[in-house]
Amino acid sequence: MKNYQAIAVIYGSDSSEWEVSCRSGEFVASRIDGSRFDIYEVFARNGKWSLVAMKKRDAMRIPFPEGSRPELDKTDFSVQVYGKKVRFDFAYIVQHGIPGENGQIQGYLEMLGIPFSSCGAFTSAVAFDKYSCKTYIKDIGAVKCAPDALIHKGDDIPAFCARVAAELRFPVFVKPTSGGSSFGISRVTDPSELEAAIAFAFQEDRTVLVEQGVAGRELTCAAWKDGDTVKALPVIEIIPEGAWFDYDAKYNGHSREVCPAEIPDAVRDEVQRTTCRLYSHLGCSGVVRIDYIYAPDGLYFLEVNTIPGMTSASLVPKMVRAAGMDMTDFLTSIIESA
Repeated sequence: MKNYQAIAVIYGSDSSEWEVSCRSGEFVASRIDGSRFDIYEVFARNGKWSLVAMKKRDAMRIPFPEGSRPELDKTDFSVQVYGKKVRFDFAYIVQHGIPGENGQIQGYLEMLGIPFSSCGAFTSAVAFDKYSCKTYIKDIGAVKCAPDALIHKGDDIPAFCARVAAELRFPVFVKPTSGGSSFGISRVTDPSELEAAIAFAFQEDRTVLVEQGVAGRELTCAAWKDGDTVKALPVIEIIPEGAWFDYDAKYNGHSREVCPAEIPDAVRDEVQRTTCRLYSHLGCSGVVRIDYIYAPDGLYFLEVNTIPGMTSASLVPKMVRAAGMDMTDFLTSIIESA
């Protein structure tokens, strides 16, 4: 059993996902075992890291009002609270987007020798970039990948659009290669709309992936490491009200999430087995969610979420509940296995 004293739950981010990240972080902090750990909530955005609240073991949560929040000392990952220095010995990272998912904060913690809840810096960087991640996994034959094309800011957009129209079937999905929560993503059914969708995606990133749409059932599954064993949680089927699972469907209730998914046992087993295999191949740690499309010709990979949403309504907590597990015990297993 790990003897961690002070756990920093880090939320907020430098990306468009920072508000979602706050909701996830607050939920995680409220579910970590307060009888075993001192819990400190850290808001980190645009280089400023401050203490939002603290909860000592078996004590009440103490919030710090905005404007008088203690700032962290990044030289040793510590904070001064009521005249006493607290040095965190574990970080639970709940930062969606940069710097929590692209490996930056993991690299910082690795240099300090502080254990944390997520994938390491290298794996986070690979998984965060959609094009790099597909390239990393496509050759092992574990799952199909839809045809795609990559464009960098400054490239000849009309020429690129002409190539996409010639080589890919529409509809296509236009995605910033980095980021999540569907920010900057468009579903394009007409080639004439492609340039505008690429310009929209460039607002989020300097590289954009155009991916051929795959018709099928959208499934998602999470895996985590319980000790040395990689395990899969129940599969969820996502049924959006609209044409795809966009931000509105994700966060404003415009989708139905069936957990566990009503799919044949063989499909369930394939999704869980594939999730565990990709988790291991990428060298993941913590809880990681992987999204798929199950099409008539097989299972297609969509993306890896190394810091998946963790609000009470998010997919991973739903999976945990469907598995008959207690959320506090689940988070303890993540901490203990880091």
